[in-house]
Order: sequence, then C-alpha cells, then structure tokens
Amino acid sequence: MMTSTALIVGLVAVVLILLSVVFLRRSEEDPLSARIEEYAAREEAVSIEEIELSMPISDRIFVPIMRGLGRFVTRFTPQSTLERTAVQLEQAGSPRNITAAEFWAIRGVFTILLGGLFLMMMIRFNVDPNKRFAYTLFFAAVGFFLPQLYLSSLISRRRDAIIKKLPDALDLMTICVDAGLTFDGAMAKVDEKWTDPLAREFGRVVYEMQLGKTRRQALRDMTGRMDVPDVANFVASILQADQLGVSVGKVLRIQSEQMRIRRRQRAEEKAQQAPVKMLFPLVFLIFPSMFIVLLGPAAFTLIRNDALRGLTR
Repeated sequence: MMTSTALIVGLVAVVLILLSVVFLRRSEEDPLSARIEEYAAREEAVSIEEIELSMPISDRIFVPIMRGLGRFVTRFTPQSTLERTAVQLEQAGSPRNITAAEFWAIRGVFTILLGGLFLMMMIRFNVDPNKRFAYTLFFAAVGFFLPQLYLSSLISRRRDAIIKKLPDALDLMTICVDAGLTFDGAMAKVDEKWTDPLAREFGRVVYEMQLGKTRRQALRDMTGRMDVPDVANFVASILQADQLGVSVGKVLRIQSEQMRIRRRQRAEEKAQQAPVKMLFPLVFLIFPSMFIVLLGPAAFTLIRNDALRGLTR
C-alpha cells in the first residue's frame, strides 16, 4: 500500500510540474500573432478559423479558461496584491504574457487540484480523519506556493542572464557610439545582434521611444522591469551624462570596464563559496561511498574470522 501511495504521489507531482511549465513557460510573442504573420506571408488565402485551429491546444483551451478565471479572481484579490504580482511578472520577462489575475487563478487551480487529489487518496487508503485534514492543508499550501516558486526561479535566472550579458552589451554599444551611431541606435544594434533578455529590453526601450515616450522615462521603466542594481547604475550614469552634456561614449566605456570588474569579482566570490557548497555532498554522499569501498572488504574479513573462531571453539 505504501508503495502504491508513493507512486501516486510521484505521478501527481510530475503532472503538476508539467502543468506549471505549460502555463508559465517563456513566450516572447503572442502565439496568435505569430500564426497570423506566418499565414500572411503565404500566397493562399486562409480564414481566421484555420489560423486559430493551427494553434496548440493549450492556447485554444487552457489559456481562455485561465483568462476567465483571472477575471473572476480580480473581483476578490486586493489591487495592491495584483500590482505586486504584475511587477514580478515583468521582472520574470512576462512569461506566457499572462496577467497578474491569471497568475493568481493558476495558483488557485493548483491549490484546489493538489489538495483535492491528496484528499481523495487519503480517503481511498482510509487515513486517520485527524491526519487527513492536516495533510490536505499541507499539500494545498504546496500547490499554492508552487507557481510562485517557479516564478521566483524565472526572475532569478533572468537577472543572472542580464548581469552576465551587460558588460558585453556595453562593449558593443561603445563600439557603435564610437563608430558614429547615437545612443538609441546603439541600443537598437544590441537588440538586432542578440536575443537575450537584456537585448530584448533594449529593443523595447527603443520601441517605446519611437511611440513617443521620453528616453528618461523609458530607461527608468526598463530599470523597474529588470530590478538589477548594475542596470540601475548604468541608467543613472546615462541620464546624468545626458543632463550634464558629457560624452555618452566615454560614459559607456567607463561603465563597461566597471561591469567587467564586477563580473570578475562575482566569479571569484562564487569560486570561494565552492568549497563550502561541496562540503555537504562530500560528507554525506562521497565519503560514505569511499568508506564502503575501502573498508568493506576488511569488515567482511573480520566478520569471517570471528565466525571461524566461534566454530573452532
């Protein structure tokens, strides 16, 4: 019975993880817009129904359901909570282009799904009613925090990618400015050459400025979407240079050198942390295996000698 229960629990966990990836995986553009552009490039005429039917089943079924649940959740969720979640989604790169209300709907679905599945399993295996309620609350809480943990991991990975790519992007911008391009043109060139999160944010800044937003506001909005101290320092330096009339190329060159030094310092810091992080697997995984391999034959020899002595007596 315990083996069956563990198997069911593992299958449920795998299914929930797969669902979280489906709902929260990164999507750089709207799937429907991508399909429309794909069919617009063809010569034959197609209908809107054919375009919609060509989309994945998750976009035709699950996404509309989540949007409907999101509109329902908006009525009961505080506005401050939705705004805070919207900021986190922006910092994660707007995965799947979902809204804050849709994300809270996903958390509610996971809570009910995981709690309900484990409640049915405990009823099936006749678990003590006193423990049943506590276990149900525990797994419901796990389902509630699982999407948030996944979102936090997306934010962390995106920040690391931005920090790693920033010195190279500043070097490219410095070369472009020295070659005669403007600061906006240098940002557009970074977006043209690369496809990482930092390049996409630069492209978004250029696009917002083309729509009429000022450079100061567009750069400050980019800083809020990233929430990376290095980017905040870079934007502050550019805005100050723009205000005081300092050469942008000189500021970019200084900033690229500073960012490269910081990246090297972070690498050295991680290298110094490596021995401490290796301590746990060494003590609990590698050393016991070595002891078994080295001392195992000697232990069997001692056991055999003790057994022979007992027989001779």
